[in-house]
Amino acid sequence: MKIILTLTLLIAYTISLAQPDRWQQHVDYTMDVNLDVDTHQYDGTQTLVYTNNSPDTLKTVYYHLYFNAFQPGSMMDERSRNIEDPDSRVKDRISKLTEGEQGKLYPTSLTQDGESIKFEVVGTILEVTLARPILPHSNTTFNMAFKGQVPVQIRRTGRDNKEGIDYSMAQWYPKMSEYDYAGWHANPYVAREFHGVWGNFDVSLTLNSRYVVGATGILQNPDEIGYGYADPIKHKKKKSITWRFKAEKVHDFVWAADPDYVHKTVQVPDGPKMHFFYQEDSVTTETWPQLMGIAPKMVAFMNQQFGKYPYSDFSVIQGGDGGMEYPMATLILGRGSYAGLMSVTIHEMFHSWYQGVLASNESLYPWMDEGFTTYASNITKAYLTNNTADPQQRGYGGYYYLVNQNKQEPLTTHADHYNTNLAHGIAAYSMGSMVPAMLEYIVGKENFEKAFRVYYNTWQFKHPNPTDFRRVIEKETGFELEWFLNDWIGTTHRVNYAIDSVYANGTRTKVVLTNKGTMPMPTEVYVTYNDGSSEIFYFPLRIMRNEKTEFGNIKHTLVSDWPWTNPTKTFIIEKLLGEIKSIELNRSKRVPDIDSTNDSWQNR
Repeated sequence: MKIILTLTLLIAYTISLAQPDRWQQHVDYTMDVNLDVDTHQYDGTQTLVYTNNSPDTLKTVYYHLYFNAFQPGSMMDERSRNIEDPDSRVKDRISKLTEGEQGKLYPTSLTQDGESIKFEVVGTILEVTLARPILPHSNTTFNMAFKGQVPVQIRRTGRDNKEGIDYSMAQWYPKMSEYDYAGWHANPYVAREFHGVWGNFDVSLTLNSRYVVGATGILQNPDEIGYGYADPIKHKKKKSITWRFKAEKVHDFVWAADPDYVHKTVQVPDGPKMHFFYQEDSVTTETWPQLMGIAPKMVAFMNQQFGKYPYSDFSVIQGGDGGMEYPMATLILGRGSYAGLMSVTIHEMFHSWYQGVLASNESLYPWMDEGFTTYASNITKAYLTNNTADPQQRGYGGYYYLVNQNKQEPLTTHADHYNTNLAHGIAAYSMGSMVPAMLEYIVGKENFEKAFRVYYNTWQFKHPNPTDFRRVIEKETGFELEWFLNDWIGTTHRVNYAIDSVYANGTRTKVVLTNKGTMPMPTEVYVTYNDGSSEIFYFPLRIMRNEKTEFGNIKHTLVSDWPWTNPTKTFIIEKLLGEIKSIELNRSKRVPDIDSTNDSWQNR
């Protein structure tokens, strides 16, 4: 019995190491919504069962009311009109909205377990004082009646987008804010990132019978709606139809509606059922079938390379203002080229991994979502198009541009508080994608790819933070990486290594390297000899506490480590100076060296 008990405890301990214990709040939404397509106004009821899995007693709660951002004088309006490089889709458009074009969302009543409670609408946040505290490990039920008005499409959401889609309904309902180990995250909406609570949604949408609806989740009444989904003959005598969708373990719910949508599906083997909603015209009848044709190969690769998509369905819906991710769905503009359509679909679906399933706090760590999504998208697109060039180099180009513009800010900057849209965009997408790209270089490509999958599988549905990410990669690779993330994420330190001098030393050659930068990196010196052979001299950092072993088929020589405090490093090549053709730093281009002019030496 003692042996059995010991084994049981050992197994439990092993599981606890594999699955980090981080509590998550839980929500169960039941919503019934009626949309008047003539006035663009809607009213709804929402029953929200909120489970407090935290160790804290909650005396207040907060909801997001995103549509209120689309009103003159809102924080989004003010920010867009005062930042030096406003989003071209927004600019001063909010300030010019008429009463009927504005976005509105507000509750008309709210109860907690049947008792009326106090609430106040403060811009895009609803502040709620509870009738009674929510104790740890207990739940409470909120019942709300609410009204809304769909704004003219400005950013991500709204009506009448530029391609003629009637309704792109994102951030449309009163949404409970996230509460986690760091407290409440009731950030006002100023057009950037999102954070949400995982839970279950049961949503009934009633609107004019001419419309076809695509949404998060799985349609519960397809027979009633009709195949495809709309059946004009079946519905011609009905004024309205109710569409009912359910989704489990998601942190948001999006839907879109248009009378001209066609609905087509593709089943991915050992993967999700893919739904495609779009308007057919001379362009889309060529490009969308191509997208549907590549979908099985695309998703199969994504699942194999990065971890499996966990839901049964995914919808690609024409709508919005570019491309935007939501659980089990994306809204994308649909009339571009096939290459553009494929690229945006790959990117937005990959958000299902890093924003839908891992869902790091995007406001605090946008690079953990946008950056990782960009990195994975680049690899997948290169695979599908048979592109052998380094797929990550575009991100490095963005970083160099930002540095040259003197606009760089630390990646620890809150997404809403970057001084420029340029700095935010390049930080989140380009510099974020460079985190895994540089880790490939530091620890080895195969070593990192395996660790990156472990990270995804370990932290599903747990909102990981940067330390969580770092610790998984460290444990799986055996490298210490605090130095790397501290500098790249928390500072604007920069890499700048140089070849200082090369000279004969008897029958050997001496090379002096210089560190002119403020961020250390392990160094690889690529030497080409006159006989056509080559060799890599590798200098690990002492603070890594490990050395990379992946160099392909190129001969490599491990030289002593290079302490980051030392401004120079000298090493010997066991060849005559005349036998050496060239010496090059950063041949892989995976080190973000800000000055490449001093990275090479040619024997003349």
